[in-house]
Amino acid sequence: MTRTFLLGSYVDSLTMQETLERIDVIIRARKPVQHVVINASKINLMATNEELATIINRSPLINADGQSIVWAMRFLGHTIPGRVTGIDLFENLVSDSAKKGYRVYYFGATEEVVQEVVRIHQVKYPTLQVAGYRNGYFEESESEDIARTIQQSQADIVFVAFSSPKKEYWIHTHKDTMDVPFVMGVGGSFDVIAGVTKRAPKCMQKIGLEWFYRFMQEPRRMFKRYFVGNLSFVWKVMKERWRKK
Repeated sequence: MTRTFLLGSYVDSLTMQETLERIDVIIRARKPVQHVVINASKINLMATNEELATIINRSPLINADGQSIVWAMRFLGHTIPGRVTGIDLFENLVSDSAKKGYRVYYFGATEEVVQEVVRIHQVKYPTLQVAGYRNGYFEESESEDIARTIQQSQADIVFVAFSSPKKEYWIHTHKDTMDVPFVMGVGGSFDVIAGVTKRAPKCMQKIGLEWFYRFMQEPRRMFKRYFVGNLSFVWKVMKERWRKK
């Protein structure tokens, strides 16, 4: 009843608390689930990548990560309470795991960064059970062994810190081997937690300019994604509005 189809992707209109409650149900069910968040960039990728679109739309839980998704849904007449960003959900899940005894596994980023994220979280949440961690640098031939190692760790949650669409492909391919109830792609969240990159101030997050803050840190690398990509997304939204009219 909460699911809407927006520009080629399903979106679940959930609050953070409702999302956490659903994840609890998923973990108790003990069947591997791939979680996804979407933003304008991912909508653009899905428009030209049918395989990625299929993987994402098969997920039983899809949150709106970007403010652009919230605006687009409301502009097109849908209801959504707000964003459930990947990094905020990540932090909330770590906090919940420390309280509920869930075992978490960290996978991605450099060795220094992933170690620092684990250290920070263990200091912040002394009761947190870390099932294991691994950096994100490996050959594709190692993937199956990595998935088996994660399975042997008896993790309840795996956080995968790759960029899109690599993380969606990798999780989809190896989630049954990992046999972990909840697997979540967290993108660059490890770098933010470790202090390698900075997240936008709350005031910029609230008015939807988090992307601009990120662009200012790496303008050359992020220009195409944010300026060209955002224009493409706005065009998709306007075409959908005209089609509905």
